Amino acid sequence: MTKKSHELADAIRSIPDYPKRGIIFRDITTLLGDARAFRRAIDELVQPYAGLKIDKIAGMEARGFILGGAVAHQLSAGFVPIRKKGKLPHETVRIAYSLEYGVDEMEIHMDAVKPGEKVILVDDLIATGGTAVGAVQLLRQIGADVVSACFVIDLPELGGRKKLEALGVEVRTLVEFEGH
Repeated sequence: MTKKSHELADAIRSIPDYPKRGIIFRDITTLLGDARAFRRAIDELVQPYAGLKIDKIAGMEARGFILGGAVAHQLSAGFVPIRKKGKLPHETVRIAYSLEYGVDEMEIHMDAVKPGEKVILVDDLIATGGTAVGAVQLLRQIGADVVSACFVIDLPELGGRKKLEALGVEVRTLVEFEGH
């Protein structure tokens, strides 16, 4: 890990046995509350795309909204929320996806992205990849060109990154943690 990665990792709180025994929850609320760490994380997420024409940033509920909104602002791109079922008021497209400990559904407005628009998916963490794979499938279903998926945290042992790369999506992460 680089010095910057260590500083970001140090700003993330680890909570053992949450939400269930054997899982270590990586809580980014401490990173978000640290102005310097938050700024560094956003700068590092944005840097590879500065100067490129990115049309939209898609953020997954809920921490992806915080990070994605900041990234969208920095890249002068629009922001698209990907929400849990029943939360969006207009016509939507929905997909079921697997979580590490269950199944859920998420949706996006049908008109959130125009066909061919370049989109970057943003969230706090990639674990098993179920949510991110579902989000990529939703975005592609409405015509998005998913340029990349960016996360603050990668849990590489759970294989989510590989699932996204198998779909042809570039994956960018800032820090890695072992285990769950």
